[in-house]
Amino acid sequence: MKKKIRFLGFLITLLMIVSTSGFAKAPAFKALVLTERGGLHEGFVVAALDWLHIFAAKNNIEITVINDTKAIDEAYLSKYKLFIQLNYPPYTWTDQAKAAFEKYIEQGKGGWVGFHHATLLGEFDGYPMWNWFSDFMGGIRFKNYIAGLASGKVYVEDKTHPVMKGLPASFTVTNDEWYTFDKNPRPNVKVLASVDESSYQPASAIKMGDHPVIWMNEKMKARNVYFLIGHHADLLKSNEFKKMFGNAILWAAGG
Repeated sequence: MKKKIRFLGFLITLLMIVSTSGFAKAPAFKALVLTERGGLHEGFVVAALDWLHIFAAKNNIEITVINDTKAIDEAYLSKYKLFIQLNYPPYTWTDQAKAAFEKYIEQGKGGWVGFHHATLLGEFDGYPMWNWFSDFMGGIRFKNYIAGLASGKVYVEDKTHPVMKGLPASFTVTNDEWYTFDKNPRPNVKVLASVDESSYQPASAIKMGDHPVIWMNEKMKARNVYFLIGHHADLLKSNEFKKMFGNAILWAAGG
């Protein structure tokens, strides 16, 4: 019953937005959303997609959701001004998709917003590490994570960046896995926010010392931003997270 009410509420909101904006209006831009379905992260993906559909309708964005990379090539990506990697890892991609994505980012053909699993960099499930993607993320390799989950206090390092617009100086992220890496990406990327590891609740011995959690690679022509957070559906109850997500979408698309 609750699911039906929630779905009806979503449809009513969507219809209200459509009725006021008109059917003939061309989209501001098109966004491709690559999602990872099933498993422990399904709740986050479902909640993020629910929010994204509403945000897209309000901002006149046309979104296409895919669950694998089989369709991706240069011609396919050319239709989209933004690529959102919603908890999809940097392996299981086709070679064709890898080549197209690398050109898309290096040549600035569109923007990119990535979450959580995008830094599962290493040898997983029989796949080799995608070295280009490791460099894109700051030359890192996945090392460990807080499997039992923890809350942590995140501090904004660049308050002037558009992705951080309207955010408080610090805020708490609950129920996340907080990945660690073989080295700190900071020397190779621009860090927008980091987590205070001493604030973990419950406390954890899995730490990096200096621990960036939101960053961008300014060496690429494409506007891009990565969010290490993205494990639990509760994130979509966070006004700070939704504000960052919305800011990132509009900024990365060139707004």
